[in-house]
Amino acid sequence: MLGRRRSRGSAGATPLPDPFPEPPRDELPRPQGPWDLSDVDLDDEDANRVDLGALIITSRPGMELRLQVDEKANTVVAVLLVTSGGALELRAFAAPRNESIWDDVRRELGAEATRRGGTATERTGDHGTEVRLVVPAQTSDGRQATQTSRIVGVAAPRWLLRGTFLGQPAAEPDSGGVLEQAFRDVIVRRGDAPMAPRSPLPLTMPPGVEPQAG
Repeated sequence: MLGRRRSRGSAGATPLPDPFPEPPRDELPRPQGPWDLSDVDLDDEDANRVDLGALIITSRPGMELRLQVDEKANTVVAVLLVTSGGALELRAFAAPRNESIWDDVRRELGAEATRRGGTATERTGDHGTEVRLVVPAQTSDGRQATQTSRIVGVAAPRWLLRGTFLGQPAAEPDSGGVLEQAFRDVIVRRGDAPMAPRSPLPLTMPPGVEPQAG
């Protein structure tokens, strides 16, 4: 979030112009989305939007929407967008109003990948610093392999949206790809309820969406 600095003039002094004025919307760090609910006019109904509570997703041709569910708690834990070439997992979390938690989350993701015998590499992408993880995995027939994922984080006042790209979008980022566009379409509904930082924002399951074990 862009902040402002203010001069500490003496009492009665004429205030100086703010040298760091708030820029217009098209100059903010996220002019292309993902969006906060306050950025969007939901009165303009869009038949392609799927309301999942904390996340509102815009469906696109060639993309399937699934929900990952914690069967024990009977709660939705993540959204999965799937195409023929890969997938995108979406999770949203509460965050402090005036600071980003993405740096800490990113370091923890890298440390966990290293602990599992994998690697973590940071790079600058369309949404700022992202991390590429390569970790050991096992195929369905029991063979040893590796899984590559690319994780991006978008922070706003009071929320963090984490997107994990799998398959081709993880190995070969494409700004014009279906899943990249779908990520930019996401609308986050934080809500006004107080929540501890890093608490998952609540997701709901609409009719007709296929649940997946989380």
